[in-house]
Amino acid sequence: MTIRSGGRPRDSRNAPQAHPAQAHPATDNSHVAPWEPAYDKPRGSGKGGNGGGNGYGRRRGGGFGGVLRFLVFALILAAIVLTVLLTALRPMVRDAVLGWAADNPAALDMPFVADLVREDLGAKLTTAASTDTAQVPFTVTDGETASTIAARLQDQGFLTDRRAFVFIAMEKKLTSDLRTGDFILRKSMTPDQLVSALLDPHTIQHIDIALRTGLRLEQITAKLETIDGLTMNPEDFYNLAKHPSAALLKDYDWLDLPKGASLEGYLWPATYQVLPDTTPEELIRLMLDGFHTAIEGRMDVPAARGLSFYKVLALASMVDHEVILDEEKPLIAGVFQNRLNPKLFGNGHLGSDVTVFYVNDTLQLAKMPVAQWKSYVFWAKPKSPLPADLPADLVGYNTYTHAGLIPGPICTPTLTSIDAALNPNVKDKFLYFLAKRDGSNETAFAKTKAQHDANIARYGSGQ
Repeated sequence: MTIRSGGRPRDSRNAPQAHPAQAHPATDNSHVAPWEPAYDKPRGSGKGGNGGGNGYGRRRGGGFGGVLRFLVFALILAAIVLTVLLTALRPMVRDAVLGWAADNPAALDMPFVADLVREDLGAKLTTAASTDTAQVPFTVTDGETASTIAARLQDQGFLTDRRAFVFIAMEKKLTSDLRTGDFILRKSMTPDQLVSALLDPHTIQHIDIALRTGLRLEQITAKLETIDGLTMNPEDFYNLAKHPSAALLKDYDWLDLPKGASLEGYLWPATYQVLPDTTPEELIRLMLDGFHTAIEGRMDVPAARGLSFYKVLALASMVDHEVILDEEKPLIAGVFQNRLNPKLFGNGHLGSDVTVFYVNDTLQLAKMPVAQWKSYVFWAKPKSPLPADLPADLVGYNTYTHAGLIPGPICTPTLTSIDAALNPNVKDKFLYFLAKRDGSNETAFAKTKAQHDANIARYGSGQ
């Protein structure tokens, strides 16, 4: 107890408790515990190293799990949203990619772009634009690209979608070194076949079938046997030209053919650029088209001429093989025409050597397989006289024993020979002619047998 000046001792029972920092020991020397702030006891389970403390450790574990659950939820939600967006926006994205690929073919190198374009093209990648098998010339010039070629192919009816050509060309890596030149195509070709025909350097572009003037049907057939790369059977060509089908004749109603006649005389000579798999009918049609184009209005024979065009063609085929110089052809035709005039030449025998050669060749070729015709020498003088009994279809071609014009053409004559047959020069009434053997290629003409014999003595027999 402390005595203050002038005061009474303080009653410790009623006095308020002092701050611990100011506490003093009791007079009886007893121990008083220091003051501590009061806390509630922890409500943890008592497990763990620090007895639960204030509980912060448990709240940290629950926070990490919540974040993880949130991230998983967010990812799932994002996937759902992305799927919905892709489904809803796919047409727009698809159209944008297709448009981009159409303007930029290089984009086809990206797989997902190529897949979209392939899906969009569908059957257009493998389907031909037409069933038309006609062969059509097509030219690729310097500076063109696969895209410009494709555009022209579509414009001309070879493609239904130009992208198919570009797509296949890119897929085959054939766009870097384009070939230029002339090609032969069909509208019935698939896009893949068009790409191969125009861009693939290992593909045969076309085959040239060069047919000179004055060939008979069998010579044309023999020529076909010699052409490498041509897949057609020449014998099939020969049979169709020898016996044209009703369907073929129907398409060429301008043909002036007797019943059962072949196409001899109408197979126009030219250099035909054709595909390797050209069929006999395709080639024959090309030749008939060539004839009709070249002949123009000559088939309208004036009534005053007294001959059908078929007979004009027969006479022209004789002229074609009897003379070399074009300017002499009207005179040669005039000799034959004069011999058909009973007032000038009694027996009506035309006496043409080339018709005898034709008969002899026909007899010899009949003994040979078609494949061997390419080794045969045509239009040569027979080693022996013609047999007396000729097959019925050849009798009329022996102009030394048969009167009148031959039954039909013995070759396809040139235009100059046809013109000569249409307008023979009969003014001088020549009845004989003889090829001079002096290197001039000229012909000696005569009105009488005596003059002709004199020419023989001077120039030789010509054989």
